[in-house]
Amino acid sequence: MTTDDSSAAGRAYRHLRDAILEGGFAPGQMLGESGLAEDLGMSRTPVRAALARLQEEQWVTIYPKRGALVNGLSDRDISEIADARYMLEASAAQRATAVTTERLLPRLEESLREQEAALEDGDLPLFIDLTTGFHRMFVEMGGNAVLLEMSDRLADRRRFMLFRQGERLIERRAAMIAEHRALIEALRSGDVARFAESLRAHLRDTHNAAVEPLGFVP
Repeated sequence: MTTDDSSAAGRAYRHLRDAILEGGFAPGQMLGESGLAEDLGMSRTPVRAALARLQEEQWVTIYPKRGALVNGLSDRDISEIADARYMLEASAAQRATAVTTERLLPRLEESLREQEAALEDGDLPLFIDLTTGFHRMFVEMGGNAVLLEMSDRLADRRRFMLFRQGERLIERRAAMIAEHRALIEALRSGDVARFAESLRAHLRDTHNAAVEPLGFVP
């Protein structure tokens, strides 16, 4: 494959992935190589490479001579991802030191202000980027690079889950900001159990998903 083909494949991959995550292509929709190539202004070869990569990530299933079926996430997938996020973020908060938490608080406060402004403007993509980074900071403060990598591997699925909520996120913007504020205040007070319960309720209500509580080791 030439460098140009590689670049085109990368562009095709990013375009198709973003369209799937942001709702441009609906789960169950069949995508054809020829139509995609025409829309993207490129040959079918990079589109084929992009679809193969998306299949590896389980976003599509390729059917030879028919196209690629968009998979999305099932309700069970969403519940399990919300549960995994809860375990990662809550356990990291438990392991964080007082110094690490204190250093993180100004960044969380700045993010919260930016989230509020994005929601007031109705800028859903910006809010999703901001809230994803906000929750990433909770894992970051645990100081475990492997757990942070695991969290980052869920990033695209988090984006899909949030875009799936659509205008509902804008409609409950006051609740979202209040829930994020509660998380910050729980950290500020050093009450890890309150943080965990606030996080569990937040994830449950945002994604309408069952999230099992964690027991905390002193």
